[in-house]
Amino acid sequence: MQANDHAIQVLGGYGYTREYPVELYWRDNRLNPIHEGTNGIQSIDLLGRKVMQDQGAGLKRLVSFIEETCAQVGSEWLPFSDALRALTVSVQQAVELTAERLTRHGPTRALANAHDFLVACGHCVVAALWLRQALAAERLADTADSPFLSGKRKTAIYFWRYELPVAEVAIQRVLEGEESALNVLDNEFGEM
Repeated sequence: MQANDHAIQVLGGYGYTREYPVELYWRDNRLNPIHEGTNGIQSIDLLGRKVMQDQGAGLKRLVSFIEETCAQVGSEWLPFSDALRALTVSVQQAVELTAERLTRHGPTRALANAHDFLVACGHCVVAALWLRQALAAERLADTADSPFLSGKRKTAIYFWRYELPVAEVAIQRVLEGEESALNVLDNEFGEM
């Protein structure tokens, strides 16, 4: 979605016209956060139900996939792997804290930052996929380097440097139980 938004911006007014395919891509991708419920509903379902069901079997499987990926890393990709592992630990802690908060405070407060959890979880998955692609590109580069393989490695580094920090900030809000949005009263918005 963001990539499509940037593509429209790069093309300026032309990007907004039907003359270029980025306008269609943006419209098609805009549906992703909407279909089958809003992102908010999806995130509440993920944090409030899916990661906890079956004694956390789905989350354990995700953690196993990430650990499997990180275990393949050599020294060049170790900082990326370390950042991914740290984020994964934070995601697991957030699930534990949310389970406690659900019991103590109920769903409104416990799930107030569910969207941030969704962001962090999604970034864990995508980071693991980019790390795997970077490692595969590195192995293949030993036999025949190409711009495509180089691009894979550089994109993985971009994701690690630019996108993973977004997830780290998001999961911190979940861990802290950030409540500023919950503390605003209806009448503080003014008259409707």
